[in-house]
Amino acid sequence: AARSPAWDALAARLRYVARAPFEPAVEFVLPSPYVPRLEPLRAWAAPSCAPGRPVAELAIELMRRLHREFEYESRSTEVDTPLAQAFAQRSGVCQDFAHLLAGALRMHGLPARYVSGYLLTRGPEDGAAMVGADASHAWVQAWCPDTPGVDGGWLDLDPTNDLVPGSGHVRVAVGRDFGDVTPLRGVIRGGGRHTLAVGVTTRVVGPVVANPG
Repeated sequence: AARSPAWDALAARLRYVARAPFEPAVEFVLPSPYVPRLEPLRAWAAPSCAPGRPVAELAIELMRRLHREFEYESRSTEVDTPLAQAFAQRSGVCQDFAHLLAGALRMHGLPARYVSGYLLTRGPEDGAAMVGADASHAWVQAWCPDTPGVDGGWLDLDPTNDLVPGSGHVRVAVGRDFGDVTPLRGVIRGGGRHTLAVGVTTRVVGPVVANPG
């Protein structure tokens, strides 16, 4: 992380300059429907944003602060709960944690992507139960170009579990926020009352053995 570029130089690189080369990552600096600009979120992140600090170090610290200062509370928010409310009540679910971390980075001019996917029910490294498992999960990718060990320049961060995702995270889709990568979407026609219950269990599948024939 210490060998990633300085966050403020990276933010300056993404500011609009006429006739400058287009940088695709700039799309993930802009506000989106579920992650609007919030000045309180900028102020919350500011103490971690020392000038010249490596961007990966900054992103990891914000992830850890979010995990420490906010409470994961199932059913404390709904899909359409405003991000400002989740920030004010200092609680939420994995979707809120991902939106808050993305918003904090974007408020300081840094690209952040929302990731939708699943967790192994237990971490493959230590067997510990994962928070947010057995359902769809969400985390963030922070843009850390030219950082050793970060393929493609996008560093995965899971503020719900306070870790850099490893093989226990199954990425399904990436977008600006939840609205871009909704795991389930549809229309029900007909009368009466409807309920939906979803359960997810994950497990490691052994390597596929090629058929020698």
